Amino acid sequence: MQFSAILGEAGGTVEALDVKADVSLGPDKDNGGFKLTGITLTVNGEVSGIDEAAFLKAADEAKATCPVSKALTGVDIELKATFEQ
Repeated sequence: MQFSAILGEAGGTVEALDVKADVSLGPDKDNGGFKLTGITLTVNGEVSGIDEAAFLKAADEAKATCPVSKALTGVDIELKATFEQ
């Protein structure tokens, strides 16, 4: 939702967004049990009204300002964004 809003603010119209989150789980050596060790966000988007640079900028901004990303600041989050014409 954050990404769609930022794209709209940039003048884009979302035609299609495909978003996937791959989450890694590993042992928590300090506290026992398990913990999230990484998240890879993959987004492919078809957005009219903006170019690829604006799309990638919006993706980075959404990653940085998303409430879920903020809540998971202790987890490495990688972003892979692809702009489709």
